[in-house]
Amino acid sequence: SCHTTCTSLANCCADYKEYCVDISPYSGSLFGGTDFIILDASFETASEIECRFNGNISTVGYVDDGGTGHCISPLLYETGWIPFEISSDNGTTFTRAGTWLSVHTGKLDSKFKAILDNSTKWQYYGTPNVGGTLEMTWNTSLVRAEKVNIELWGYRETGEPYTEYWLGEWHYLYSLAKDHPNNGSFSFLPKPAENSFSSSELGSVRVSSSSHPDGMWNVQAAWTEDHALAWHLEENFRKDSAGWALDKCLAWDELENQLPNFLSEIIDCPCTLAQARADTGRFHTDYGCDIEKGSVCTYHPGSVHCVRAIQASPKYGAGQQCCYDSTGTQVLTADSIGGSTPDRAHDWGSPPYKKPPRIPGQSHWIYDVLSFYYCCLWSDNCHYYFKHRPSSDCRRYKSPQSAVVFGDPHFITFDGTSYSFNGKGEYTLVISAEKQLTIQGRTEPVTETTNATKLSSVAMREASSDIIEVRLVSGNSDLEVLLNQKTLSFTEQTWMDLYGAFLFSPTSTNVTVMFPSGAGVEVRQREGTMTTTVLLPEDFKDATLGLLGKMNGDAKDDLVFSNGSVVQNSSNPEELFSFGASWAIANESALFTYDSEYLLETYYRAPRHDTSFIPVFLVPESPDDPLANQCNVFMKHICFRYVSRSPGIGNATRMSFQSHVSLVEDLKPVLSCGWLSPPDNGKKEGTTYLQGAKVRLSCNEGYNLKGSALRLCQADGQWSGEETRCPSFLHRKSKSITSRSS
Repeated sequence: SCHTTCTSLANCCADYKEYCVDISPYSGSLFGGTDFIILDASFETASEIECRFNGNISTVGYVDDGGTGHCISPLLYETGWIPFEISSDNGTTFTRAGTWLSVHTGKLDSKFKAILDNSTKWQYYGTPNVGGTLEMTWNTSLVRAEKVNIELWGYRETGEPYTEYWLGEWHYLYSLAKDHPNNGSFSFLPKPAENSFSSSELGSVRVSSSSHPDGMWNVQAAWTEDHALAWHLEENFRKDSAGWALDKCLAWDELENQLPNFLSEIIDCPCTLAQARADTGRFHTDYGCDIEKGSVCTYHPGSVHCVRAIQASPKYGAGQQCCYDSTGTQVLTADSIGGSTPDRAHDWGSPPYKKPPRIPGQSHWIYDVLSFYYCCLWSDNCHYYFKHRPSSDCRRYKSPQSAVVFGDPHFITFDGTSYSFNGKGEYTLVISAEKQLTIQGRTEPVTETTNATKLSSVAMREASSDIIEVRLVSGNSDLEVLLNQKTLSFTEQTWMDLYGAFLFSPTSTNVTVMFPSGAGVEVRQREGTMTTTVLLPEDFKDATLGLLGKMNGDAKDDLVFSNGSVVQNSSNPEELFSFGASWAIANESALFTYDSEYLLETYYRAPRHDTSFIPVFLVPESPDDPLANQCNVFMKHICFRYVSRSPGIGNATRMSFQSHVSLVEDLKPVLSCGWLSPPDNGKKEGTTYLQGAKVRLSCNEGYNLKGSALRLCQADGQWSGEETRCPSFLHRKSKSITSRSS
């Protein structure tokens, strides 16, 4: 078997590398066409390579002049790690195995894609004042050929929605050019598609070797991102794009009226940008509107940042998108075309993928993006779109609770209890039998000469998900991530779809794990120490135990021994030490990887709580203490427990504590009174609907205001004053005259 710990323990079978292969690159577009090499495996020049993915999708590989084997990744309808096998005898026997990471095109680095030059022009082509030559480029190394074909592929979904017959399919349409030099660029003057080809409104352009027949599947290729095919639509679109688009918009409106309502099962948006960016277990940056990358928000003008709910809704696979303006206020579609919009199909897809509406990217395009082009971008009929895709406000949003482990090591529980525990061993940080979530932490001595420990590894799992471990590497300068005991590389991708979890690591010191329950685990490396923050949604209330406490809003019963008894004196370090020791994990429940003799001897073959390691429980306070000037009034209770006496750890502790304080502040509940509509025949000033917000209402000329001209969002979640109306002044005058005459 491919049990990866054998490499570091030097006990692999002699042919381990021949059977359990590593590859480069290890990832590519779910559209397929990536050529990857098989590392550390030798092949005969005459070998006939076949690569089989997921047990049923085969591609033809090859052996190069140096004897290195190559595979071509296939077109897939899913993302994540895909198992594959390799045959060197044309599929008779498969003697090697590995995994391939299939990636959503929107999350793929541009160097792995063909690029549409001015993609907006491509997608508006044929609308007023948009025409001329279109251009595209690609990295020539992505296609091993002197001549290439430029092909258009279309995507469609057929069958009755939400039935077993609902299917998605990529299909070859036609070639834009054949035997084009592989020089990395192509330009052309688009013509309306002939025959029935123009019925394909979503697609991608593929660059592949001219040696292959037209439309051959699963060959080495460079693909553009999927996009709206305005440039190839029928002549009627070019004659009257707005009228053509309105007809499509109305047809979509009729279809939506027949489809089930998904809005009730999606999560509400956070009320503020601060909440949205802090709730990392449930929301993640939408790459199409990112404040860190200049807030280029094509589909959400007026917004500076959007997030997407990470998990799709359970029944319909729907998604939520939340957008915010420069003041941090949520933008609503009732006020702006740039508002937050829910999605019938989650952009990133959702397990088990493969079929609509859970196909990553394309299902979202079909049901949520093309319709936006029809109703909003190619015509001015957004009211149809927003009727079916209204913004969710934040009245039902509940912030998660956070807990943290940091320094040498200090704990702040979900209910805010602070304490220190300097045990050496492996312990349960969080366990929830109800939610099937387990998070474990390993501690080790800070140095060989101090009786203090620090967190060195965190391992976690929810239900039957992959096991994820994040640990300090040798030298304590970076974090290492293991997936089911195998080290992951983030050199190509920062986001990974796993089985039962998602993983994000933008730098080697920053890792976030997200589970279907909405639980999030953030791990940061600071000054050679690990800071681990756990965020749990309200569903976990009364459902957690462990070193991070009982999450129920009551700090008095926060610290519960593993036998169920409650710590009586949380200021007694000996009792706290006994409490911590009680949460030492059992051998059979350990999630950690033991891939060195040190780990085997120190943790696996030894008691999980080292009873021979006795820390210094109290460090006397002294005005001459060199660490004292690092402590402020909020940190005194933590600072003077620096058993390690390390300024570096002290600095990291202060930074981690301050980060946690900021996180708690960002996640503070915010009260919303809900959207307030302008009166008929009137208008309003103000698009903020949170507690304390004021909205001014007025009437158009010729109408007289009745009710309140100013309304305030109150602490009870209700708007002050009376409903505002704008009856016609002439109508009221006429009624008055009639009344007097009678």
